[in-house]
Amino acid sequence: MKAIILAGGKGERLKNIINDIPKPMAPIAGKPFLEYLVLQLGSWDIKDIILSVGYRKESIISYFTDGSKWDLNIIYVPEDLPLGTGGAVKNAEKMINSSPILVMNGDSFCPLDLNKFIGFHRQKKALASIALAESDDTKDYGKIVLDSSERIMKFSEKSEGTGKSFINTGIYLFEKEVFSMIPPDSKCSLEYDIFPKLVGKAFYGFSTNEMLMDIGTPERYQYAKRYFEARSSSVNLKEFKNLSQKLKSLKQDYIQPN
Repeated sequence: MKAIILAGGKGERLKNIINDIPKPMAPIAGKPFLEYLVLQLGSWDIKDIILSVGYRKESIISYFTDGSKWDLNIIYVPEDLPLGTGGAVKNAEKMINSSPILVMNGDSFCPLDLNKFIGFHRQKKALASIALAESDDTKDYGKIVLDSSERIMKFSEKSEGTGKSFINTGIYLFEKEVFSMIPPDSKCSLEYDIFPKLVGKAFYGFSTNEMLMDIGTPERYQYAKRYFEARSSSVNLKEFKNLSQKLKSLKQDYIQPN
């Protein structure tokens, strides 16, 4: 299986903290945040990684090069102009020769069980599946409603709401047919343009009780820094599975900021 990480974000809300670097390269515990996602994929035995890069892409390419430092194979799909999450996925289509494909946002982390997620996707014969977490705060995440078969019946991106709800972790499994739904060479959002079209079809939500951590705001970035710094001073691929287990067992220590 191959994985695409969407790493083209500029990080407007973090610009006063991380200065002029891409958001996924925000430093945490001596590493760019993106490296934790690369390590996570390696711990899942996913060796072929496509990095969709845009803003200040040279800094990402020069850091990760071909991925051999992590015993991985990393290739890059650059954007000259921002294409959105959907456009970035479509831009990587030519690199995909297998199905399903794992897609991850480059600014969030969730230590879910990938094997269970893949098993769920295949058992449902899904066209697309989203990994879901529970949260009291839905205004910065996609709010999802499932039916009794775990089919997604409502997807509202960044919706206001109260009470616990399933939210989008930014981790997806797509069959290759999903690419045909995305227009070529156009700016397109998975969350606003593609997922609403999939609602009611073979579009499923895999719920996990693991936490979602993102670095989209200064407050969440500081929480993520403290979280990883408290648990990891030096993490390599061999150690990452142990770190993932620590994150799972200690997730109650993390209080997601509002």
